[in-house]
Amino acid sequence: MKQVFSKKGNIVVGEVPAPLISDNEVLVHVYYSCISAGTEISILKSQKKSLIRKAIEKPQNIQKLLKMLKEKGLSNSISRVESKITGKYPIGYSAAGIVLEVGKNIKTIKPGDRVACAGAGIANHAEFISVPENLVVKIPDNLSLNLASTAALGAIALQGVRRCDAKIGDFVSVVGMGILGQITSQLLNISGCKTIGIDLDQRRVEKAILLGLYKGINATNVNAVDKVIKITNGYGSDSVIITAASSDESLINQSVRMCRRKGKVVIVGDVLINIDREEFYKRELDILISTSYGPGKYDEKYELKGYKYPYEYIRWTENRNMQEYLHLISEGKLKIDKLIERVYSVEDAPIAYNEFKSSERPLMVLLEYNKEAKPEKKLVLNDVGFGKRIKLKEKKIINVGIIGAGLFAQEIHLPNLKKMENIYKIYAISCKTGSKAESIAKNFNAIFATTDYSDILNDKNIDMVIITTRHNLHVPITIDAAKAGKAIFLEKPLALNDKQLKELVIVLEKTKVPFTVGFNRRYSPFMVKIKQIINDRVSPLIVNYRMNAGLLPKDDWVYTEEGGGRNIGEACHIYDLCTYLTESEAQLVSAISIESKTEHYKNSDNFLVNLKYKDGSVCNLIYTSLGAKSTPKEQMEIYFDNKIIYLNDYKELFVFDGQKKLIMKCIQDKGHYSQLKEFGNYLFDREKTGIIPLWQLVKATEISFEVENQILKK
Repeated sequence: MKQVFSKKGNIVVGEVPAPLISDNEVLVHVYYSCISAGTEISILKSQKKSLIRKAIEKPQNIQKLLKMLKEKGLSNSISRVESKITGKYPIGYSAAGIVLEVGKNIKTIKPGDRVACAGAGIANHAEFISVPENLVVKIPDNLSLNLASTAALGAIALQGVRRCDAKIGDFVSVVGMGILGQITSQLLNISGCKTIGIDLDQRRVEKAILLGLYKGINATNVNAVDKVIKITNGYGSDSVIITAASSDESLINQSVRMCRRKGKVVIVGDVLINIDREEFYKRELDILISTSYGPGKYDEKYELKGYKYPYEYIRWTENRNMQEYLHLISEGKLKIDKLIERVYSVEDAPIAYNEFKSSERPLMVLLEYNKEAKPEKKLVLNDVGFGKRIKLKEKKIINVGIIGAGLFAQEIHLPNLKKMENIYKIYAISCKTGSKAESIAKNFNAIFATTDYSDILNDKNIDMVIITTRHNLHVPITIDAAKAGKAIFLEKPLALNDKQLKELVIVLEKTKVPFTVGFNRRYSPFMVKIKQIINDRVSPLIVNYRMNAGLLPKDDWVYTEEGGGRNIGEACHIYDLCTYLTESEAQLVSAISIESKTEHYKNSDNFLVNLKYKDGSVCNLIYTSLGAKSTPKEQMEIYFDNKIIYLNDYKELFVFDGQKKLIMKCIQDKGHYSQLKEFGNYLFDREKTGIIPLWQLVKATEISFEVENQILKK
């Protein structure tokens, strides 16, 4: 499908796979999308700025870069910065079209419905978009799709008016008569307000007057503050709504001086907020921020998961604002058709954006899409031909498909695969978002990109898959991959519950496909060395492991049903390590968590685990989010045979056996590269033993389930 992107401050139109919907989404064939001149043009201008200029404007980014250099190293940091500079980004957030498919949890929308859609990174300028239910509204029967494509911008303007809470007869000044200002002034007019529109462009002021504006002011010719005071009989506006964007602090201070005493300023546009306190204080003003489309914005539960805000308590949500805006147009109360001044085909998007550089910038520009387009979810980038399949044992290269190319895959697995081009070929990339799949596939010279992982499983040329999706999808995708006969490298965790685990083990034992889980720490050169040292031990081991995991936001996906929590999702690494070191089965699992008095620290993030193994060894894990970030994340001590082994964050290894000895020291290495290499070698030669036995994978996972039961007191 065709989609519009911004790249280095320029507009490009590219071909990407169509998106795949989740259970809470609808697939929409876009007929029209609306360019938001203010927001989108400011994004393009920002991307054109040099790194030095950006650093001057936002010095906090320098601190982020220094932190990245420390944590990721020079090479990885440069790679990440370059990808941000040279990458292309989806653009657009307001569209309308026809529903093609709906997820299984969608009850209010059906295929064939005409809908308007909103959301940055969601309602993109693209032929097909996948949109969560709360960001989709049905279009009234008498309203055209082109007018409905402005729904997101209309909802933004409507929310600004609601924040203003103007009364009939109020004087309200609207600063900035672009799209938002034009819609805002019309909304105020039909609310019975005396609206004063202010802009530097005479044409825009005149347009607003034709559409019912009470008074218009061209701020290039007169002192806008004095003019407003005069129009309002010397009192000043009851309210000022700023719909303009400006990096100059004078704009908000002029708005303050336009207000009467005890008035209010509502900020809708992107303006520098540096207020003259004296004027603000003397007038006892209220400064209000209007957050985009309304309540629900930036709430992932509402926007992405479909959570409904109770009508009785939150009357106007994002979705309801969009609905009301469309009804106002359908009833003829808003004249949006008079604001649309250009319509371009999506192929001509670069020309459309160039219009905003002209002296007579259009107010509103729409993009139009091919109504006959089909949502192809697979995009072939390199045509290598598809001949007779070669058996893996006869190959020299393993063709790999990546399912779920998130940040971890991009920073760890994909670069490591690229380093091992003598073993692996990155053949296909699958992501939920087509633009992301296409971009990553191009960066790593893959054969094709897709939003449907079944394209990878059905491709006979692909030998192996790496599954790095969110945790709740691990088992169903792994089962599909096993049934397709693929070798499987699954990121941890193996499963989120006992039912999933048993179902998966049955399939793995039946299909006998090569399989491993990303328990990479056992492949670290530090851990390999430790295993050599303890191989000839006489006594059992006492292992003490501390994971200073750090604090995550309360709403992080790890805590949701997609993640399963940090014990199952991360502490499983250590349960595997203990099994690896002892080569034994745990016969006793004991866990206890803190009892936090606040919601800031989670009990399930702070716990102790004691494991007693059949060989007599005892392993202890301290997992916590209470510690300081400046402290190393992981440390381990092993006691045995009058010796102590000390591992410091996979950077240093010491042995104490009468005297302190530094055994190893290097850049942090947790074994990701080595595990991939060992798995590749195993695929070529099944006699090699570099793969984790299935029983150990299962035991580590079962320990995580038992710990979860105890710390949550199930």
